[in-house]
Amino acid sequence: MERYYVIGAKQKNQVLKDWEQYERGLILDVFPEKKLVKKCVDYQSPPEVCPAVNPSHSFTAGSIRNNHLYVGTHTEVIKYRLPEFVIEKTISLPCFNDIHHVKPLDDGNLLVVNTGLDMVIKLSENGEVLNEWNVMGEQPWDRFSRKTDYRKVPTTKPHHSHPNYAFTVGEDLWVTRCLQKDAICLSNNKRIDIGRQLVHDGVVFGDSIYFTQVDGSIVIVDSQNYKVKKVHNLNKLTRTNSPLGWCRGIKVISHDKVIVGFTRIRPSKKVLPNGKTKWEGQYGVLPTRIACFDLKREEKLWEQELEDVGLNAIYSIHSISN
Repeated sequence: MERYYVIGAKQKNQVLKDWEQYERGLILDVFPEKKLVKKCVDYQSPPEVCPAVNPSHSFTAGSIRNNHLYVGTHTEVIKYRLPEFVIEKTISLPCFNDIHHVKPLDDGNLLVVNTGLDMVIKLSENGEVLNEWNVMGEQPWDRFSRKTDYRKVPTTKPHHSHPNYAFTVGEDLWVTRCLQKDAICLSNNKRIDIGRQLVHDGVVFGDSIYFTQVDGSIVIVDSQNYKVKKVHNLNKLTRTNSPLGWCRGIKVISHDKVIVGFTRIRPSKKVLPNGKTKWEGQYGVLPTRIACFDLKREEKLWEQELEDVGLNAIYSIHSISN
């Protein structure tokens, strides 16, 4: 029977800036067949690694390897032992700002997507910095200062790239670049041109790489020639006229079966042509949830809402070994 860990955050009650909006990181155990959801972890980062005023607390995209979950907060990398969710290690460096993904490597080291500095960092499990890449091809510290504790900086936006997910193909290290709508190889000059919409994820399955796009598309890329093989528009597979939500987080079950996360569209101001403003995203939008799709048959198989247990944002989805 299928069960999944869903990683994300609970939103604060106020309408806040996007770098202030989350109250706590959450990890859920979701059992769709029985419509059961259990909260595994409820977490806030300690004050010493957060901005002094109105910090945001969230888990971001994680990875499971050897019965351990590696997951980021905005300013930390945490290693949990599964299934007990015992913290075995926490790493927090002054350069950490808006961490989006942690990826353990075959050599025992970690790739950390340090989104706030438009950077990817290779760390040892003890937190030693082994390598740094600026994802725009610049020197990593040209725009930033090694003397600044970026854990205390609320935001470094606007980002030049907003990298958000690391993956490997063979020995090559890759990262998605949200604003460039692509993925680049950190080991050489290879690039995957995805295009059209903002990109998240980068899950390798067999000879394919599965990317999500925020408007509800799944882009499947050939991992040998890096060409787009297929684009699936999930809006067409869902019988609703409402926006699906922020599409981010994907678990590939088979070549044609995926589970995708949808985060409720958060309230934001929109300036109208007449100069007036209105709020969008608070009412009349779909809740935060995961949904399973059969891409070959082009149908939604099931859906599980998650806001009843406090989850308002999803970053990643992982299978639970029974």
